[in-house]
Amino acid sequence: MTRLWTETGFVENDPFVIETEDRKAGEGEQPIRPLADFLAHAEASNESGLAVLVKPADDVRKLQPYLDRIALVAVEFPAFNDGRAFSHASLLRDRLHYKGDIRAVGDVLIDPLPLMLRCGITSFAVKNATALKRLAEGRLPGIDVHYQPAARESANPGSYSWRRKAKPAA
Repeated sequence: MTRLWTETGFVENDPFVIETEDRKAGEGEQPIRPLADFLAHAEASNESGLAVLVKPADDVRKLQPYLDRIALVAVEFPAFNDGRAFSHASLLRDRLHYKGDIRAVGDVLIDPLPLMLRCGITSFAVKNATALKRLAEGRLPGIDVHYQPAARESANPGSYSWRRKAKPAA
C-alpha cells in the first residue's frame, strides 16, 4: 500500500494518479503523465493544474515553458542507488525556480528522506513498510551537518554562509 506523506503528516484523498496499463485516473482524479505524454498534452491545451512524471533519464529542462501550469512534478526513484531524481529536484528548484509540489515516487526509503527534503522535494509516495512505520511514529532521521547549499532555507540563519542557499535575484 502506498501512502502520501508530507512534513505535516500523511495525506488522504490525493487526486493525483500515476497512470499505468491497469490504473487510469477516474472521476475527480488527475493523471500524472510521463514526460513525452505531458509535453504533447501541454502543447495541445491551455489547461493548468497538470502533473508530470520525470523518470531518471528524462531532461527536466523540457518542462520550463510549462512550469506555471504544473501543479505537481513527480520525480522517480526506481531503485535506492539511483539518485538522478535528486538532481531533477535541484534543477527544478534552483535553476528553473519551480515553486509547486515535487513528489518522490518509486523506491522512497526513510534514510535518504531528509536529503530529498533538502533538494526541494515536498511530498513522498511511500510504500516501504519500515519507512511508513517510522513516519507514522514521527521518527524522521536527522542530518546535523551539511557542506553544500540546499533548495530549502537554512534553519539556522547564523550558520556558515557557504552552507546556505543564496536567494535568487528578483
